[in-house]
Amino acid sequence: MFDVAVQKIDFSINGNSGSFLQTPFWGEFKSRHGWNLIRARASLGSGKNSLQGQEAGREVAHDFTILVRSFARGLFSLAYVPLFPSARFFAAADDDSSQGQEGAGVPSPDVFSALLSELAQAIKPLLPQNTICVRFDPQVEFCNPQDRDLFNHNVARATKSAAASCKKNAVDIQPPDTTQVDLTKSEEEILAAMKNKWRYNIKLAQKKGVQIEKTSGNALNLSDFVDIFYDLYKLTSERDGIAMHAKAYYKDLLELSAQNGGAGGDVPQVNLYIAKHEGDNLGAIMTLFSKDEAVYLYGCSSNTKRNLMPNFLLQWTAMQDAKAYGSRYYDMYGMPPTDDPGHPMHGLYLFKTGFGGRNVHRVGSYDVPLKAAYGLCVAAEKARAFWHKKVLKKIRGR
Repeated sequence: MFDVAVQKIDFSINGNSGSFLQTPFWGEFKSRHGWNLIRARASLGSGKNSLQGQEAGREVAHDFTILVRSFARGLFSLAYVPLFPSARFFAAADDDSSQGQEGAGVPSPDVFSALLSELAQAIKPLLPQNTICVRFDPQVEFCNPQDRDLFNHNVARATKSAAASCKKNAVDIQPPDTTQVDLTKSEEEILAAMKNKWRYNIKLAQKKGVQIEKTSGNALNLSDFVDIFYDLYKLTSERDGIAMHAKAYYKDLLELSAQNGGAGGDVPQVNLYIAKHEGDNLGAIMTLFSKDEAVYLYGCSSNTKRNLMPNFLLQWTAMQDAKAYGSRYYDMYGMPPTDDPGHPMHGLYLFKTGFGGRNVHRVGSYDVPLKAAYGLCVAAEKARAFWHKKVLKKIRGR
């Protein structure tokens, strides 16, 4: 239908891309922690819809990252494509794509499902033979969750009535709902867009003497900072039931950014912030800055002196630094879809949206099965998610 072609390309950690998940830097980082990295280039047909010809008078090439991981002691593999294809990729194939309130093209459901299916088949020759599916997190966004949910419903209907085989996965890899603070505005305008209580809490933390210390991967005291961060993260994990990586994972992320920054391209800058007060470590966040976006990656806090509001000052400090770096917006990266008081993470929704950002709702994860064993693997994945998110939390009293 679309004549999709994909070819493997040379790897360069200093290449440019869109979302941080699609930067060669992030692919290299994940390849050091259990994933195999493939950098590829997609082209679509020929003529006016060519993705590798002229578009608006300039050369366009859609380079992207594929991450492959083996499971069950190498019995099968999964290919994962984070935040690609973009709305721009779909729009090149879909003359009927609609324009959302923010101007981002939303493809028709039948084009969305067919193009994902064809892209997965084009990727297949680059993958291990035991790959059971290609999992996509398409960068197609909506301004409200209702429109997003309706779109996903219509994609399911379109898939049933066509040869396309993409399936909405019940377990999203990347958080589909987030809020983004516009950093192109002045600091006064950013503060004015926050809720009154948020501005008050930032000033309170400053007035009470909360200090924010920052480090990056080339600092002599990096190990000390990572130790503090990890201890706080373990405490947060035990308290809130969140998953965490090994300590070496976070340290390596900081170090890899520092080692490759300034070597050309747009290697993101990864920073670690720690909030302190009179010798006590109150909280910490890890952020990633690029020229397009700044992202709040990880956060943790202690159980003491929470009345000093250190988390508000941590976020505001990171936003100021991201603005100075040149990032266009600050992505809070993950929250419930709506302001539902009954949601177990309602407090997280209130905290993140209180900074005055624009809420974004992506379509979530879609799979294109390549093997008959796909159904069994999805069932196991659902069971694992149920065990961790329902059973263990109930056992631990959350």
